[in-house]
Amino acid sequence: MGTALQADLPLNATPEIDPLDNTTGCCPRFHPEGWDRQSLHFDDKKFVRATTRAQDHVPLDMDIVFGRVFEAIADSGAMDVPHFLVLSRDLSSEKGEHLFAVDGDVPGEEMVTLSGHFRTRVFDAPYEEAPVLLDAFSRELADKGEKVEESYIFYTTCPKCSDAYGHNYMVGVDKVA
Repeated sequence: MGTALQADLPLNATPEIDPLDNTTGCCPRFHPEGWDRQSLHFDDKKFVRATTRAQDHVPLDMDIVFGRVFEAIADSGAMDVPHFLVLSRDLSSEKGEHLFAVDGDVPGEEMVTLSGHFRTRVFDAPYEEAPVLLDAFSRELADKGEKVEESYIFYTTCPKCSDAYGHNYMVGVDKVA
């Protein structure tokens, strides 16, 4: 993965993910090119917000919550297929927050927007290393003079698909001032 910052994407865009590059029937294969060291710019970008229960930061009901939210997004026609993105973060050791990027309103779901400048960093590591990797990424940005306001992680595939594809790519997405 590169070391230089990628060219800026248009407002509210993310690198594209090809939904047809999918040999598992579940998660599409993630290609890190274009995602590492990217600069994203959001202005009232729409997301569905959902929370999961956890025990010691380990999600307990993620499959149920994600299934419900994905179904609601699909039913409303708001799925932004090529720009698939779910930003996750721990609110506490018992609660996780997940923001699902959409291109329209989703009735019955909590809608939120994000605005600001975000930097990305791709990691290929076990899920349990995510907090350490996010912390290192935040320090890397601080060393470059950027103040991190919020940190998210984009888990690009579920555990079964990461095993099938042989990579567990995660993208750190930090909002910077």
